Amino acid sequence: MGTDRGLDRPRALVVEDDERILRAHARILTNAGYAVETALDGLAAVQAFGRASFDVILSDIDMPGMDGMQLLERVRAHDLDVPVIVITGNPSVETAIRAIEQGALRYLVKPVDAQVLVNVANDAVRLHRIAKAKRQALDLAGGVDRFVGDRAGLAAGFDRAMESLHVAYQPIVSWSTKTLYAYEALLRSREPTLPYPVAMLDAAERLGRVHELGRVIRRRAIEPAVPLVEGALLFLNLHPADLQDEDLFRPDGALAAIAGRVVLEITERASLDGIPDVRARISALRKVGFRIAVDDLGAGYAGLTSFTLLEPDVVKLDIALVRDIHLEPKKQTVVRTLITMCKELGIVVTAEGIEVPEERDELARAGCDLMQGYLFAKPGDAFPVPTF
Repeated sequence: MGTDRGLDRPRALVVEDDERILRAHARILTNAGYAVETALDGLAAVQAFGRASFDVILSDIDMPGMDGMQLLERVRAHDLDVPVIVITGNPSVETAIRAIEQGALRYLVKPVDAQVLVNVANDAVRLHRIAKAKRQALDLAGGVDRFVGDRAGLAAGFDRAMESLHVAYQPIVSWSTKTLYAYEALLRSREPTLPYPVAMLDAAERLGRVHELGRVIRRRAIEPAVPLVEGALLFLNLHPADLQDEDLFRPDGALAAIAGRVVLEITERASLDGIPDVRARISALRKVGFRIAVDDLGAGYAGLTSFTLLEPDVVKLDIALVRDIHLEPKKQTVVRTLITMCKELGIVVTAEGIEVPEERDELARAGCDLMQGYLFAKPGDAFPVPTF
């Protein structure tokens, strides 16, 4: 990959119980400029990455004792960043899916061409160095992702964030009638290492605790919501993975009693790939009484995937489309098109992140009546009164 054979040589750990293949892969990577360490089984590999750091780990799947999948779990418990490439002589859809779900970067089938092996390893090293550079930049900037690669520290910070987790509410208003339409429940935490919703959600994903976080948010969101302003709806963000949490569908679940007043927002920034039976799950939520919204419209995965799978009742225009819309004709054209399209489909449109009257007025001219943002009220304890 064009690196010097000095201190900057990328470090690779090759794990393979077939000594012939082990020597061949080690030789290929060494000739490509890597500093290579080898292990004949998973246990030896665990010992190796326990005493040294690596830029990439290449592991066979079928090994006696600790196999490659178990090794991958152990690696991820120790380091969330290091790329792992799994290699097998017995490929199957099941192992490929499991490998990717557990964080493998690539899934290769034996015999592996020498150039393919080098190219994949080089890509992995580049990604690892990008991750390290981002971590250094965040540390210098006082960023919130300080625990990337430190699972124990991340878990401790997440536990503290869960203890201080609370919900703020921001009104959504009808500008034409100057009335309250709904409140959005927003995740907040007092934990300094994970102070923002995105940081907490990222930590939950890394730690495999998305369902735990979702359940706590749902419980906290409705604690003050029983006396919610008459007729007002409650918008609540839902992680796509929560669609697999059976607690959400239970008739005695946290939200079931007020399901008819709850709009579940699923962001367009997150992919629904990997969520089985999305349509059936959305249908089941509607039967309970929930409405469905697509959040961050215009900022996520392109195309009609979110619409066709979710068939939303509501869409929320992304803040990037709203910001300075009165100054940017291209944004005005895009927003007008989206609003027209949604209205033709019977979908309610709301805009978030409105901060100045000029943004409000331009959105109103475009046909958007439901609005949310600091111009009307900042998020706060239940329940801020909007100003018009």
